[in-house]
Amino acid sequence: MAIIKNFTAPALPLPQPTYQPVSESDKNRTLRLYFNRLDSYLNDLTTLLNGGGPGLSIALPHIAASDSGDQYAAGDNTPTLATWDTLNSGLFWTLNSPGSATAQIAGVYKITYSLQFANTDNAAHDATVWLRNNGTDIAKSTTQFTLIARQSAGVPALNVGYSEVVFEVDVGDEIELYWATEQAYDAGVQDGVYIFSDTAQTSPYARPAIPSAIGSIVWVSAPT
Repeated sequence: MAIIKNFTAPALPLPQPTYQPVSESDKNRTLRLYFNRLDSYLNDLTTLLNGGGPGLSIALPHIAASDSGDQYAAGDNTPTLATWDTLNSGLFWTLNSPGSATAQIAGVYKITYSLQFANTDNAAHDATVWLRNNGTDIAKSTTQFTLIARQSAGVPALNVGYSEVVFEVDVGDEIELYWATEQAYDAGVQDGVYIFSDTAQTSPYARPAIPSAIGSIVWVSAPT
């Protein structure tokens, strides 16, 4: 849903039984002001469609979130909810703790995610990621990633799991992201796969923090 600054047609002066120059002048002035506003609106809209501009204010439903901590699977081959602890931007969506978003406006949305997987094992493993809506798996939303073996003992291999899915959402729908792996990392017990995060660094070069998860839900169109 787009929120656009709008206006309505003016109320024209009532007609007089005989020609009145003042009444006719008032009507012409009212129409002139209205058409001036209409011209400005159409010019702003043309500017926006041709590459954007500040004249027209449009706000589209969306949400963008991330997570700043490591995330661990509940066990081998166990579906695990991806979590989000930071709302980066949002309009007409609600971020729920620990890991879902609720729609306030129906529409067709594109859901994008990026998970920073780490594999501490000396063998490749798979990670599978999919979406749920109101607790039900969303058909054809699954992506499987093969995570290469670690670089060396204590130095995991890092792989990004990225995908995007487009589907229709109703008001009140609660969207979640789930993942699983056949060999889950368990500190002190088993090497394997987890979702990695890291703080910002200043040496040997400055860079921002690495979120374990980055995701967004962006409005595409009205419901079909």
